Amino acid sequence: MERAIDLFGVPMDLGADRRGVDMGPSAIRIAGVVDKLRKLGHEVVDRGRVSCEEMESSSPGESGSKYEAEIAACCVSLAERVAASADDGRFPIVLGGDHSIAMGTVSGLAKSYRSRDEKIGLIWFDAHGDMNTPDTSPSGNVHGMPLAALLGHGSETFTEIGGFSPKVDASNCVLIGIRSLDGREREMVRQSGIHVFTMKEIDRLGMAEVVDQAIEYASRGTAGIHLSFDIDGLDPLVAPGVGTAVPGGVNYREAHLMMELLSDCEKLIGLEIVELNAVLDERNRTAELAVDLILSALGSRIL
Repeated sequence: MERAIDLFGVPMDLGADRRGVDMGPSAIRIAGVVDKLRKLGHEVVDRGRVSCEEMESSSPGESGSKYEAEIAACCVSLAERVAASADDGRFPIVLGGDHSIAMGTVSGLAKSYRSRDEKIGLIWFDAHGDMNTPDTSPSGNVHGMPLAALLGHGSETFTEIGGFSPKVDASNCVLIGIRSLDGREREMVRQSGIHVFTMKEIDRLGMAEVVDQAIEYASRGTAGIHLSFDIDGLDPLVAPGVGTAVPGGVNYREAHLMMELLSDCEKLIGLEIVELNAVLDERNRTAELAVDLILSALGSRIL
């Protein structure tokens, strides 16, 4: 299915302590994402960079979420651009940047479909839960909070982006690949009502069954599914260019299978790739993998 695609780069690195994810969008562009999408038959417009404040010129502040105002400002801008893209019937692809940018991406998509009295589903692929709040986070790093905010938990600065909350119903939200949770965050995940597939479930059921169930949950009563894909959900042996690597993740073939099955269902309405740390990558290897995964989600096939 040919798409009219808008590509946005969001060089945000305020949400994490380790630097380098701000170069993620450039690394993925250098790996040829635009040309390769066009070769698949898609019409692609690179919308450039969504402006973000830099850590050197910002203060972390005194709240439980570092750089709260600066991150929120970037997410508001991103949400407006993603909403405009979806309003025009286009498919937004967002390149990060740390995972805090998902508060902008998902808010924009949800706002666009909300204006049509429709809901969206969300599949969140990640090694971590991202379900902390300023009250539960041991670090104050916002890249560990975006899923909670999208479900309506945490600082109103984040939960009210776009003027409404929650952005997604918990029953339409699926978390895949987690294997590292903070203590209080674990309780948040358990009590949230979202559907969770840890690495144990992937090992026991197989990726195909996990994705089939995830599609069912995320698409039930919704206009479509947004995929928020954190590179650290992959095993570090496959994807070394991440700042918060956790051993025992999804392998190369499982990741492509997930993307291919999501493509096959024809229900994807948006995609973002986050947490690619170019400083820690090996000759742009992780960025090239990210491009290959985007292509699998957008129709590339073996045969």
